This record gives sequence, C-alpha cells and structure tokens, in this order.
Amino acid sequence: MRALSKPTLKHLMMAAVLIAAGTTVWAQSPSDDSLEPTPIWLSLIALDSDFDGVKNTLDAFPNDPSESTDFDEDGIGDNADPDDDGDGVNDIVDAFPLNASESADTDGDGIGDNADFDVNGDGIQEACSVASQKVWVRNTANTWYYWNDELASANIADYSTAQSYLNALVAPITSDGTGRDPGFSYMTTKTADQASFSSGAYYGFGFRYNVFEGDFYFADTYEGAPAYEGGLRRGQRIVAINMGNGFESWDSIIERGATNLEVFGPSDEPVTRGFRVDDNGVIRDITITKAEVSTPPLAGEPLLIQRPGDSPVGYLHFRRFIDSADQPLREASAFFGQNGVTDLVIDLRYNGGGLLRVADTLLNLLGGIRANFQRSYIVNYNDNQQRNNYTGYFGTESESMIALRIAFITSRGSASASELLINSLDPHVDVVLVGEDTYGKAVGQGAFDQSSECETRLRLITFEIQNGLGQGGYYKGLYDSGRFDLCPADDDVRKPFGDVEESSLETALAWFDGSAVCDGPAAAKSTALVPPIQDTWLIGEPPPIDREGGARSF
Repeated sequence: MRALSKPTLKHLMMAAVLIAAGTTVWAQSPSDDSLEPTPIWLSLIALDSDFDGVKNTLDAFPNDPSESTDFDEDGIGDNADPDDDGDGVNDIVDAFPLNASESADTDGDGIGDNADFDVNGDGIQEACSVASQKVWVRNTANTWYYWNDELASANIADYSTAQSYLNALVAPITSDGTGRDPGFSYMTTKTADQASFSSGAYYGFGFRYNVFEGDFYFADTYEGAPAYEGGLRRGQRIVAINMGNGFESWDSIIERGATNLEVFGPSDEPVTRGFRVDDNGVIRDITITKAEVSTPPLAGEPLLIQRPGDSPVGYLHFRRFIDSADQPLREASAFFGQNGVTDLVIDLRYNGGGLLRVADTLLNLLGGIRANFQRSYIVNYNDNQQRNNYTGYFGTESESMIALRIAFITSRGSASASELLINSLDPHVDVVLVGEDTYGKAVGQGAFDQSSECETRLRLITFEIQNGLGQGGYYKGLYDSGRFDLCPADDDVRKPFGDVEESSLETALAWFDGSAVCDGPAAAKSTALVPPIQDTWLIGEPPPIDREGGARSF
C-alpha cells in the first residue's frame, strides 16, 4: 500500500465539514483490485483543488484560490480583471460591470442607457436613443427586409447597439453561405451615406491596393486625394511602411501577421503613414495623411484604341455608380459615338455598384438605341411590398451610342449595379466577361431614416434585381449563373489602366478579333460557401469586398 502524506490542519478542518455532513468517498486502489477508503482530504482536493470553496467543476481557475470566475472569458479572473464584462469600460466607471450591453445609466433609474427610452429621466422618450434605434430597426426589417420571413428572433435587450442587433436579426441569411446578404445590410448616418453616393466621399488616403504574387501593389489612386497628390500611382510596389516607429519591411509586416487596422490606422482619424515604394526600379519614400476624399467616377479619360482597317475600340474605366458620374458618362458615350465606336471595353474590375438611377442612365446610353422601349430590368420586393415592384425600360438619350459588342473587365470587386448593367444589356448586346467572375450581389438596398431629427440611417437589402427577361439570382457571380462567357485574365497591377499590354485589356481586345481563349457558360453552379464580409484581415491577403459589394478604398 502507498504511503500517504499527512493532512494539514486546513485539510482536516475542511474534511470535518464533509464528515459532519455524512460524506463518504471510495476510490480504486492502484496496487490491487480491492476497494479501500480514501482519506477524505484527498477526495476534497479532487473536488476543490485550490480550497477556495468552489468545486473544480464550477471553478474557472481550479488551481488559483484567488479566482473562480471569468465573466467575459478573457482568461483574466474577475477579481483581477478591470473590465469583467469585456465591454471596454472599466468596472470602476461601469454602471453595469456584468452586462456587456450596458455601461451607463444617465438618469440612475436602473435601466441602462442602451435599453432606456428616456435616458435623461425627464419623462420624455428620446427619439434617437439606442433603445429607440433598435426598436426602429426591428420594425423596419420586419416590414422591408427582402427575406423578412427568415429573420432571427433575437432578444433586443441583449445588444448594446443598433448595428449589433441588426447583425443578430439577419444572421440566418448572413451566415448560411448562399451569398444573398453576407453583410450588405448595415447602419450608417445620413451625412456619410449622402456623401458616399453623391460623390463617393469618405475619410482616407485615397487608394485601392491588391496583392499580386505575394507583394502589395497600389491598384488605383484617386485624382486629388492625398495618395495621388503625394505621388502614389497604380503599379508601385511597397517595400516598407512607416507606421510611426520607422520603416518596417513588407516581409517583416507579413511575418508577424499585421492586420489592415494596424497598417492603415482608424478610418476616422488623420492618420499619417510613410510608404517606401519601388517605382519602376526607383525607390521612393512618400508620406501621406488621411483626409476627406471624393472618388472621381472615371479613372482617366475615355480612350480610343486604334485598329488597322477597322473602327477604334473605346475604353472606359468606370469606378462607381454615383451621382457625379452622370455627366462624365454622357460625355464619354457622345465621344465614342462621334468616333464611330461600336466595340467597347468597360472596365468595372473595382466597381461595386451604387445608385440605380445612374445605372439606368448608362443602360440608356449603351442600349437605348438598340432596345428602345424594351424592358431593361425588374425590381422585385418581398411578398408584403409587392405594390412597390417596378420595371425599367430602355430609352434613348441625346448622347446614346450604338454598342454592338461590349467586353466587361470584371473581378470579385464588380458587384450590384455593375452586375445589373451587364445582366440587363445581355439580351440586346453581345457581351463577355473578362478577368474573373463578378461578386454576385443580385439584390439592392433601400435607405431608411429613423426620423427627421435623427442622423441614423439604415441600409437594408429590400429587393432583388432581374433583367428584362426576368433572369436574376446570380448570388455567386454572373458567370456562375450559367449564362455568360468568361475570358480569364489577371488584374496586372504592374501596368496602368488603358495599357494594351495589361493582361485584362489585352484579353478583351483579343476577344474582339476572335483570338482570346474563353470559357463557355458555367455548366454547374458553385457549391462553395460565401463567408460573411470581414472588416479586419491580414494585410498580406487580398482585401475583402466592402459592404456595398465592391473593392475597398483606403
């Protein structure tokens, strides 16, 4: 039989409590097959290893007598944790230290401000309070969301913001992998939304980037933005970045797993970054600071690409369907028509869509003459809102041109209005996709304002878009729908837009002369799951799409 160490006084005292309660514990002897009584103090250790009075099965820290709970499961016991509920507010100033959805109680009525309709306790409900926002989001989603019959039954009191509550409501659709709404429904403000859709305005450096063969390349810089004014251009490769502590090499940044948030900083602050770039063999250091940026709708001027013995091919790089695009699009169409262009390359590789009214104008400019008075698209709402369905029709504009063949340069950053444009022209114009398949945003968002006195705006998926023949449902891309040809090509970020040797444009031109290698319509739809849209990612990975469905701007 094994020799057992003597129990301490603490063991005996605690064992006495168990014995008084009539506790008897038996254990299998390691030396033979007989059963023998195990000293009660050893059994006690098995029940409560650190003797803090909390059983091991209930103790988050069974070997630490000073801790037994970890409310926010962050690995720090509540006795040592300055923020027990993990809401980012120190317990000392948190009115609800064990409620992650609440931290303040302005009127001291025991109801957290996020759930309180009368935050200041004056007896009058605040129309713009978080509690009011959440109720408004629930009611609006139940009425207008396209798949309103699939919304979750989320407890409104469990969520500290209207956005987190909205995320919970649409979670069944966002997380099902179908790609119907991976994050296209979101909260914003009237000011930010109006700026975004009128001029593409946001706060940032004014560039897009891509990862090509493992390296960071600037893919586009916006004329007039800090990046452009500082000298950054498409095709420049990053060698190192100064985030405030001197230049760190790109390889080092990748190796330690830096994220986009660290590298680019907050989106609402005047962050300064230094970029060391390889500019066609010349190393340059360029320092820029974030500011308000407006997105020019076109990248450069419309181009004519000459062909011996034939009319020129028109090339247009279109960034976004925003109000400021209307006049430049009209001027481009008139320019192409005046020069006899009937074959056109429209570069939508980073165009995530925008306003339906701008898409309507471009449909008329490109297809109005050939399909005048015919249906161009159909907008279909949920079963409760069928009275709002409507149909668009082709019409002619004074600047309309005759487009016979259009090669659309696309990528996974081409979505929404870009896809509507291609899908609606397809029955009337010979079209092809060049590059890679589109994203697959076959739906549109409505803009809902909480009230005239509130800045709160809700962007919500409210309708599906089909072409004039009723064809839609391309939730994993136009090519995936089985109705389009695709000529694969790289987005060669090392060459400027409009360069006839850039892979995508080169392939598009080859399609016109019949020499391009293209794939016929997809034989079967993809079964791959579409993940929810992410706002944080490793900087060495290609950036995910934004919540409009397009390539992100920084």
